Amino acid sequence: MSTAEFRQYLFPQGHPRIEDVKGRDAYAYRQEARKEGTFTGELVKGWTPLYLNEFRGVTEDGTLREGLYPFAPALPGEEAPAAAMAEAAEALLAAVSADDREKLTYPVDAVEWQTWANPEFMQFDTGLRLEFQPRDIREKALALVKASLSPEGYELAHGMMLINGFLGEVVGLESILNEFSYNFALYGTPHQSAPWGWQLYGHHCAVNCLVVEGRMSLSPVFFGAEPNEIDEGPHAGTAAFGDRIQLGTNLMAALPAEQRSAATVYQQMVDPAMPEGRVHPGDERHLAGAFQDNRVIPFEGIRVSDMPAEAQHIALSIVEKFVLPLPEGPRAARMREIREHLDETWFSWIGGHEPGDVFYYRIQSPVIIAELDHHCGVFLDYRTPKQFHVHTVLRTPHGNDYGRSWVRQWQAAHSELAR
Repeated sequence: MSTAEFRQYLFPQGHPRIEDVKGRDAYAYRQEARKEGTFTGELVKGWTPLYLNEFRGVTEDGTLREGLYPFAPALPGEEAPAAAMAEAAEALLAAVSADDREKLTYPVDAVEWQTWANPEFMQFDTGLRLEFQPRDIREKALALVKASLSPEGYELAHGMMLINGFLGEVVGLESILNEFSYNFALYGTPHQSAPWGWQLYGHHCAVNCLVVEGRMSLSPVFFGAEPNEIDEGPHAGTAAFGDRIQLGTNLMAALPAEQRSAATVYQQMVDPAMPEGRVHPGDERHLAGAFQDNRVIPFEGIRVSDMPAEAQHIALSIVEKFVLPLPEGPRAARMREIREHLDETWFSWIGGHEPGDVFYYRIQSPVIIAELDHHCGVFLDYRTPKQFHVHTVLRTPHGNDYGRSWVRQWQAAHSELAR
């Protein structure tokens, strides 16, 4: 008999939250979700114009810092698996029809990169919708994801998809919540050195991956789950975020009381002291989620470099968990970049910090934003955050989300060579 906590919060049979959605496919649900005046319609209304803004990047004060991402080919030992990635991408391109190839592919600097989103409704139909593709196409798309990420990263990304399918089965909404209710797109032409990449996005899973000259950018990345475990069926035992949650409470426990207090910017998840809009109806406490590509997010809390040594070590362990989806070489490059900015790295917290509490935390520097937030129910029935509903976001501030800074530098250099 299952004892998973989330099962206490299933909607009763016949509840309109489930019944009003049941039977719709992704496209019918998309139309329903966009209706003006509905909860989802208002989210769409607020998000839709944002992706069209000229991309600059997230900053802490509105000023874009130049020179943070000087472009050069990857150092020995830090190379992305570019050959395996290109081979997997070419296999996918060879398998799709001419019409689908046109829908699947975009220029490497296309604005469509910025259409990714993490809700269950399809706001933008970018690329190919995997659930409507033949099994062979789905497998080839996932083979590209697997060729690009670390083994742990692929397990996590695919785990989000499996948990999404599990949620659909539990609540009876398999037509909009399933393992393949995700969009997949390619940007640029697969190549050993020229910039190109891929994008996977849908409910609780969004990954943007770009490679150029052996360098890899893996951001923005959104991983989330409601619930964050599978307790029955063929994938029972699949779980996520326990390490990121545990490390968060470990870090707070390792801080002296005065630093713990200074790191806690709000005591409650919905706090009377919060300014209007601090808790977003869709993102809740997240600041760097979908469509926030140019957001100003001020540093808050305390500097990591001011923490005791043990706490600094835990903070870096949290960062390592967020960048673990990178293959070993690019991950080493990313951690080196992050450590170089440790004196400008800040840690902030909202909520309780005892084991079992719900909370939000953010680690932020000029080169990384890593957020974790516990959320309220969406397809399960609870109105205050629970530990089993988790959202996480990873960003590269100051212009290198989507590898955009590197792409612009590469294009400028090759434009000069062509003259």
